[in-house]
Amino acid sequence: MLDIALKEWAVITDLLLSGEQAVVLRKGGIHEDDGPGRFKLEYDRFALFPAWEHQRIEWVKDQYQDRAEEFDAEPKTLEIKGIAEVPQGCIWTVPSREAFDRLDDLHGWKKPQIDMRFDYKPDRPIYAVALRAYRLSKPKLIEMNDDYWGCRSWVDLRGDDMIDDSQIEPAISDEAFVAVVQRIDEAMRG
Repeated sequence: MLDIALKEWAVITDLLLSGEQAVVLRKGGIHEDDGPGRFKLEYDRFALFPAWEHQRIEWVKDQYQDRAEEFDAEPKTLEIKGIAEVPQGCIWTVPSREAFDRLDDLHGWKKPQIDMRFDYKPDRPIYAVALRAYRLSKPKLIEMNDDYWGCRSWVDLRGDDMIDDSQIEPAISDEAFVAVVQRIDEAMRG
């Protein structure tokens, strides 16, 4: 049972679980344990927690916009559809915007969203993280509560909200994931 989840835009969690994306950018949320904008990979296996806070349809590539939704507030209930793992060696400090731009076909963000992530607290590093995503055989419906709200990277799942990860299916093949990791590694080394 997983008791921790990584928050990411709902459309991006869907792309991860469909195998159309396997990399995320992290810098950190406002309410991080180590302070604003200070992301730390505390866990290497976690549920994917879909978030709508800050998700903007116009910042999603055109071919994925029909899968993105915007709400005035996060829904009162949500479905966790999968989990992810970060294999050893699959976190890179992004050396430049140009390096990340070499991976344009591996993610669903438009240029303004990437600009925003690079421009937010530019003195702090931004990380590319390769996620090995797995779909749950049965999505888990959970109710939002005070511990789940807000701009943060990690959510502690409690009690009945913990995720049974015993029956999962990989979003992409082992070979495809290895190819993605090699592409990211080459791009980050310049």
